[in-house]
Amino acid sequence: MSNEMKWAKNVRKVTPYVPGEQPKQTNIIKLNTNENPYPPSPKVFDEHGKVNVSGFSLYPDPSASVLVEALAKYHGIGANQVFTGVGSDDVLALAFLTFFNSDTPILFPDITYSFYPVWAEVYRIPYECPPLQEDFTINVNDYKKKNGGVVITNPNAPTSIALGTSQVEEIIAANPEVVVIIDEAYVDFGGESVLPLIDKYDNLLVVRTYSKSRSMAGMRIGYAMGNKRLIQAMTDVKESINSYTMTRESIVLGAASLADEEYFQEKKQMVVATRERTKEELRRRGFEVLDSSANFLFAKPNSVDAGWLFEELKKEKIFVRHFNGERIKDYLRISIGTDQQMDCLLQAIDRIMA
Repeated sequence: MSNEMKWAKNVRKVTPYVPGEQPKQTNIIKLNTNENPYPPSPKVFDEHGKVNVSGFSLYPDPSASVLVEALAKYHGIGANQVFTGVGSDDVLALAFLTFFNSDTPILFPDITYSFYPVWAEVYRIPYECPPLQEDFTINVNDYKKKNGGVVITNPNAPTSIALGTSQVEEIIAANPEVVVIIDEAYVDFGGESVLPLIDKYDNLLVVRTYSKSRSMAGMRIGYAMGNKRLIQAMTDVKESINSYTMTRESIVLGAASLADEEYFQEKKQMVVATRERTKEELRRRGFEVLDSSANFLFAKPNSVDAGWLFEELKKEKIFVRHFNGERIKDYLRISIGTDQQMDCLLQAIDRIMA
């Protein structure tokens, strides 16, 4: 081995998470990363115009207090029950590092957000993946055995299916000795939040993001809510890695978004209406489409191969998501765009499958 490669034996080797493709070309329809097709609230634009760029020479508030207090007020909880981070990925990664330190495997479904096994591998956390049932729903009983922690995305990705509050609570109640993380990235589009349960269960951590329903994926704002002791534990770990995770801009713009509830509700309902219309149109074309509680559809094109259709749509400059997992390789995950974008998708499918 050459001298310059002797260090390689000490490198931590992992298979990284693969995000949805971010095409460089313009004039495309991008339906592959579950972004919101609408801009943020006008209040965000107004606040952006007031940003003091000269202040960028100073470090941001490490506690992100303006954003934390706005989130606490919005959700009706204490500021000491809120943790913020650079997108929910940062928040979830910190939660894994903070709470999953036993030798007992943590549990999350075999088909879910594919970053979970990556974090588990990076942090050397043992894990098991109870398989979803044949209809892609979670079997609550799979999460009642001894474990080192539980992570559930609700509604789930990429399946779009949501568990009811009573089912999630059953999982939380069955695991009082470990932390249960409920990742609610898509909850605003039709799921039931378990946020009201954080005062009942001190082991519950609810994680949210601005990247979907708040149209601010580019700002990287995520947050967690739970018992104040959970939040303090995460803060202690964060402060041991990087005190200044939130930019000055993301703090004020994140707070501004919360001040426009009417706009938030209006755009959320527009996405849901487009989702339902597109679901029916795809079914009319012979697709098998799961009932979605998220801002995307999980659709199986029964008459053609999903991987082939994925590539053909790319030729039409329409990007959707295709996964190679054995149980889901026959499906496409299609983010919901504007009505016009979804019409273009449907027209392209008609051309391709003619």
